[in-house]
Amino acid sequence: MSTKLTTGVWRAWFVWVTAGEFTGFLAPAITGALTSSGPVLVLAGGIEGAVLGAAQCLALRRIIPRLSSRDWIAVTALGAVFAWSVAMLAVHYGQPLGTLPLAVLLPLAAVAGMGVLLSIGVGQWFVLRRHADHAFRWVWATGIGWCAGLVVFTAFTTPLWQPGEPTALVLLVGAAGGLLMAATMSAITGAALVHLLGKP
Repeated sequence: MSTKLTTGVWRAWFVWVTAGEFTGFLAPAITGALTSSGPVLVLAGGIEGAVLGAAQCLALRRIIPRLSSRDWIAVTALGAVFAWSVAMLAVHYGQPLGTLPLAVLLPLAAVAGMGVLLSIGVGQWFVLRRHADHAFRWVWATGIGWCAGLVVFTAFTTPLWQPGEPTALVLLVGAAGGLLMAATMSAITGAALVHLLGKP
């Protein structure tokens, strides 16, 4: 790709994906502020994934016009459902898991964490491999992007979320953290996408 085209692709991806993930994340953010129900939060996470997948398709249609939007959105939503399911299981069984020996707990946590970070990328790889060589690199790129985004989200929200805060403030902090997370993730994955598709 030329430098101008590369910049245009990255910018389109950054704008659409940041907006899509931020909008989608409002579903679990609002749900989490109103209820602690695991199944409902997992469903909200699926909505987040579907909105994110749709936004990514809007950015990808310029460079991969034959990409199946239906497949991409479906695997992204399923990946998000898987990630939220693992997270909810960890929360639900947090107390008994904490009693496990470190030799068991640490590998279990590592596997679960990798599953959460790579779930969306693995799903999208099944679609992207039809259109790009070395598409499996996308799995690692999305994992890094989500890891960085979650670190930013946690660093921003943890000191601001305090027990007994009004629901409106909880939502406001969560939404701001979600925007920072979305921007971080989309910036990293956008750079990876340009690199992956940059060669004929």
